[in-house]
Amino acid sequence: LALNPWDVVLCISGTIISCENAVVVVVIFYTPTFRAPMFLLIGSLATADLLAGLGLILHFAFVYFIPSEAISLLTVGLLVTSFTASVSSLLTITIDRYLSLYNALTYYSERTVTRTYVMLILTWGASICYGLLPIMGWNCLKEPSACSIVKPLMKNHLIILSVSFFMVFAVMLQLYVQICKIVCRHAHQIAVQRHFLASSHYVTTRKGIATLAIILGTFASCWLPFAIYCLLGDYSYPALYTYVTLLPATYNSMINPVIYAFRNQEIQKVLWTVCCGCFSATMPFRSRSPSDV
Repeated sequence: LALNPWDVVLCISGTIISCENAVVVVVIFYTPTFRAPMFLLIGSLATADLLAGLGLILHFAFVYFIPSEAISLLTVGLLVTSFTASVSSLLTITIDRYLSLYNALTYYSERTVTRTYVMLILTWGASICYGLLPIMGWNCLKEPSACSIVKPLMKNHLIILSVSFFMVFAVMLQLYVQICKIVCRHAHQIAVQRHFLASSHYVTTRKGIATLAIILGTFASCWLPFAIYCLLGDYSYPALYTYVTLLPATYNSMINPVIYAFRNQEIQKVLWTVCCGCFSATMPFRSRSPSDV
């Protein structure tokens, strides 16, 4: 099999994704203070992206070194599971952020912990079910005309995944609109109480909205091209179109650690402790609200 440069790029992307998210997973797993719901959700996102990176590497290795239909189904199933869990984890983080602002007084309670575990179970349960479909027989190995742009996934399977993505994106968009309204209202109330200048209130509000716009804009720009092409594309289309739209989707898993983990001050302190001992490993951490992460 001739080496496809696009597959090499995907494999390199998978390596970078795996390294980034492995750091996040290790930091959260081995730091006892990172057991708050927001860190569990960030850990879930990092785990999903880590599996996605490993899936890209394994897919490349098996396609070019150990070609097998059965192994191909396993690697594709792993990729479907991991990317679905990644997108779903982004939704759970958005929900958690919204609730931390909307129910600020009751957020730090046992109910929040229970809700977090329920969201994690639903996220990974649905993702595993989606990933098992090709292995359980919902594939196009025996019927090439039913293939989608991503072989050996069937067209119907990919349509379900795409529609699910658009539903997740719509919910996230609505929640971030509500978050923007809450942020604007809180900033205005603080400005009135502390007699801040109108320009200060404007700067604070603009900064919050800009952060949310970057988060949602990054997610949309990475995944929307591939999701749209999954609905419109056909197995007879050139493979180049699939690679061009799929590659930005993988970049989302590369950017997620930067947005959701490495910007967090507590995680930064642990990383500095490990790297150069700049901070004491036993220093107390201030657990921030998810809306600040």
